[in-house]
Amino acid sequence: MKSRQKPDHKRQARITRRRESRELKHKGIDYTPATDLQATYSIKKEIAPLRALTEAQGHYLCSIEHNTITFGIGPAGTGKSYCAAGIASELLKDGKIDKIIITRPGVEAGESFGHLPGEIEEKYAPYIEPFRNILNERLGRSYTDYLIKQKRIEAKPLAYMRGLTFNDAFVILDEAQNVTVSQMKMFLTRIGRNCTVVVDGDIAQQDIHGLSGLQDAVQRLKGVPGVNIVEFVMDDIVRSGIVKALLIAYSK
Repeated sequence: MKSRQKPDHKRQARITRRRESRELKHKGIDYTPATDLQATYSIKKEIAPLRALTEAQGHYLCSIEHNTITFGIGPAGTGKSYCAAGIASELLKDGKIDKIIITRPGVEAGESFGHLPGEIEEKYAPYIEPFRNILNERLGRSYTDYLIKQKRIEAKPLAYMRGLTFNDAFVILDEAQNVTVSQMKMFLTRIGRNCTVVVDGDIAQQDIHGLSGLQDAVQRLKGVPGVNIVEFVMDDIVRSGIVKALLIAYSK
């Protein structure tokens, strides 16, 4: 009676990795396995360097580069989120930071996370989808997926940040006009070493009652070393001409 041959797990793993490598190269990505738990990607696609489209965007990009905290305030379509995510992706790709953390208050839908299906990551996904699209553009979809799986890019609900410390990270707080004063204080005091924070929002689109934490922080922190405030106006809208016209019409 012949003995059953033991499966060659190492050979099967090599076959699987070669298949994955072929699939990724077909998508324009070089994939070199490092260990069973990590991988190294190099992106073939050339991404145009991030550049300012308006004077305000230029000030914004410069501020993010030279300050610990940058507040970007102004109407929709001015590139606040795009510029922040663009710089963050470059810093992560170049190894200058360990991770990107993205957060925003979950108040737009008028529901708590507990009323939405799935785990907390699934519940929170719709709130940070705009940033996911930007990162896909700047880094590539497959590489972005990989970084998310490795927790190098994380989306965290604001309510879950108490007790955390942001080290070696680029942190973006989006739609900050809907943050309370106490939430803003809690968020900003998470800053640790080698951390860059961008807080963006439009005070005119506040959906919460009472004083906005964004407006309060801008008033309190003017002149604090390492903090800068960049204000965008209607003329800085770059999304499309119709967006500018709509916002002007609604502001009357």
